[in-house]
Amino acid sequence: MTLEVQLPPALEKFAQDCIAEGRYDDVSDVVNSGLRLLQAQEERRRLLNASIDEAIAEADRDGYVTMEQVMAEMDAIIEAAEAAQLVEAE
Repeated sequence: MTLEVQLPPALEKFAQDCIAEGRYDDVSDVVNSGLRLLQAQEERRRLLNASIDEAIAEADRDGYVTMEQVMAEMDAIIEAAEAAQLVEAE
């Protein structure tokens, strides 16, 4: 498929520099590489959004944990670990 693309001067220069450095054969290769990167980025964004949606649904279903609850649980874990160390030291 042939497609005509207009590049801003800065991007055209960048593409030509990439070709001059031998990294790509022509502008089409540069554009294809850029589109593959964009495609991968969009896939990562899609997966992240799906993960966020899943987490929100889980929180809606199972309830939220407040920061205070998290900190209280962490404090209890630390206290238990410290108590266990004191018992071992005796």
